[in-house]
Amino acid sequence: MGIIRQGILGGFRKKTGTVVGVFWRDLNVIRALPRASNKAATQLQINQRLKFGLIMGFLSSFSDLIEMYYNHRSASKSPMNEAVSYHLKEAVIGEGPDFTIDYTKIKFGRGKLVLPAAMQVGATATATVSFEWNHTVGDNRFRDATDMANLLVYNPVKKQFVTLMEAAPRSAESYSLQLPMEFSGDDIHCYMNFSSALKKGVASNSFYVGKMKVV
Repeated sequence: MGIIRQGILGGFRKKTGTVVGVFWRDLNVIRALPRASNKAATQLQINQRLKFGLIMGFLSSFSDLIEMYYNHRSASKSPMNEAVSYHLKEAVIGEGPDFTIDYTKIKFGRGKLVLPAAMQVGATATATVSFEWNHTVGDNRFRDATDMANLLVYNPVKKQFVTLMEAAPRSAESYSLQLPMEFSGDDIHCYMNFSSALKKGVASNSFYVGKMKVV
């Protein structure tokens, strides 16, 4: 039974006939009830499901970064929804059913802040990696010395992530991140972006800093 809470012109909840009413992202939405199908899935549908599962499983491990720094452009889509859409188009490679992820295309952040002109990562002793960037130009509305660096490291051998929000201000120009000791000897992929310390929700695109071996 559907429930009308605000009169005949208001939204309703639950099922009414062949439709269901929900309140989703500040909108009253009416959806048709799903219909059961006896048709076998096409290979295209199977491949799309495999890709979706691959991307969702990967992105969910750093969903906090995406929700914080993946600035969405549509009121009807969440940051995660937009991130999934991007990665399905840009980051899945190979042929089904053996799809894999192009780690160079991974993005946990999207926004208008300007990235440094140079960024790099290097290995130091005892499973530590050093993120380095430059800040040699003046501040403006899209770049400030107080912007904070946010870091992401992925170890495909261990299938583990290390994340750190607000690791260091842009003015610091470097940060040494301690990784688990069991990462030693493994190749890792490193990413970073910047977020404003002055304006909530303002961030840069994330950047693939590179692949390296942990010592």
